[in-house]
Amino acid sequence: MLSTDDHRRDSAGLRYVYPVISRRAGGVSVGINLNPNNACNWACVYCQVENLTRGGPPPIDLDCLERELAGFLDDALSGDFMQRQVPPEARRLMDVAFSGNGEPTSAAEFAEAVGVVGKVLERFEQTGRLVVRLITNGSLMHRPEVQSGIRQLGRLDGEVWFKIDRAIAEEVAEINGVPWQMAKMSKNLEICAGLAPTWVQTCWFALDGLAPPLASRIAYCDLLRPLAGKLSGIHLYGLARPSLQPAAPRLSALPEQALLDFAEQIEKETGIRVIVSP
Repeated sequence: MLSTDDHRRDSAGLRYVYPVISRRAGGVSVGINLNPNNACNWACVYCQVENLTRGGPPPIDLDCLERELAGFLDDALSGDFMQRQVPPEARRLMDVAFSGNGEPTSAAEFAEAVGVVGKVLERFEQTGRLVVRLITNGSLMHRPEVQSGIRQLGRLDGEVWFKIDRAIAEEVAEINGVPWQMAKMSKNLEICAGLAPTWVQTCWFALDGLAPPLASRIAYCDLLRPLAGKLSGIHLYGLARPSLQPAAPRLSALPEQALLDFAEQIEKETGIRVIVSP
């Protein structure tokens, strides 16, 4: 049985398509993994990908992706997949999500892959029923081909979940493993929100037993305040599954109340609504 604690990419025995139970989506999410080589341009300390490496994905076999997604949807919609693999309370398809083992937009075929998903959903009469989501770190939003894929996603009534965990350069370097330029990230987020409905997703946790300080919370609100009215909202979430990175022993979950308090601060200071998933 699938569970929210198990997001293995090989659970269906396929190269690109994998089902998970998503606590934030609220049911079964059909994952699209465009990084089967476990390579990413970021290196987040809380990442659950085993043997994570720096880099980008190999060429994507779009025909294989189409066959896998069509076969899986057929089993999920007409077969007995839900009865076999999903607990009763989660037996509903919620979305098709570009996520996986690295940054999806780093694939040269990303825009074409969005087109494949749109074609398969139309074939199964799921356009507008299954939300198409992109879960991204937003770092490649300046590329025209990435913008083309997100524009297509918007035409499918899809949405983007754009990762921003912290807004202070030193913290971003430690948590996400990349240099931070606030102006660049703000611009990328604004570009994304102009192409498709966009949520910010933020993982909020303690590092070395310490919660993010007041300065972190203020910087975060300062970054997002100018985008009020342009964003769909913020997904603020805690640690649900163990990290598989070397820094894992340094991480710990915060009490639910700490997330609720921060959510209240965000809404008060930015006017952007926040959904909390402890």
